[in-house]
Amino acid sequence: MGFDVHVAGATAVVTGASSGIGAEYARRLAELGWNLTLVARRGQRLEALAEQLRESAGVAVETLSADLAHDVDLARVAERVGRDDVALLVNNAGINGYGPFDETDPELLQRVLSVNVTAPTVLARAALPGMRARGRGAIVNVASLLAFAGSMAPGPLPQRVTYAGTKGYLVTFTRTLAAELGPDTDVTVQVLCPGLTATEFHFTTGLESVAAEAEQRGEHGMPAEDVVLASVSALGTGEVVCVPGLDDPATLEQLTAAEHAIRSGSDPAKAASRYRGA
Repeated sequence: MGFDVHVAGATAVVTGASSGIGAEYARRLAELGWNLTLVARRGQRLEALAEQLRESAGVAVETLSADLAHDVDLARVAERVGRDDVALLVNNAGINGYGPFDETDPELLQRVLSVNVTAPTVLARAALPGMRARGRGAIVNVASLLAFAGSMAPGPLPQRVTYAGTKGYLVTFTRTLAAELGPDTDVTVQVLCPGLTATEFHFTTGLESVAAEAEQRGEHGMPAEDVVLASVSALGTGEVVCVPGLDDPATLEQLTAAEHAIRSGSDPAKAASRYRGA
């Protein structure tokens, strides 16, 4: 079942909204008449965007300066997400922690797990009961095509062990939640899997924010506007996995078929003959 994004007056919560995909989601939703609660570490950036959207779209915009790696901040955002006016949650905040796994600062790896896994899980849990009770809602978890690149060595892809693992979690989490809710649910869930996007995401590994006050864009990749366009369109059609650059959705059906074939190895009575023969 799809989600109608053309209903004005409800509130959308967007995390990681100070730049890139999150900021573009805020702009797009404001144009559609949504009130907004924008969440990010950089309060000055958030306020500038909020003021712009209040003037251009005439919607109510609240800002929450929060670091989702910190329990106290995450709890504040979860409380806001659970309120009755929230009909859409966009779990966009994320950091990459790129680098060789055995050389990366353990503190950074823990931060990647906290922001990319714990925070979206906690916020989805906070949002879902109220959405189900009200009979309307949507949750978007922003993952990455790197979730499907586990077998590929770095170069040209980044050194990404922990990051790719967290995005793989979001893909599995969202697909499994969608299956649990069932096809007739009033709450739509989507995992958005963009490839390289022209944002400032790659300018820092995640311990520190990008220093510039103004939003920056990378030189390569899909524009964030196109990524959000695809996501919003896919919400309307109820696509659980949205890959903005994928022309043929049959590829995702092939993934499902391959998973079914892999699960045929769950017979507990015996190991496969290729192992017993050894």
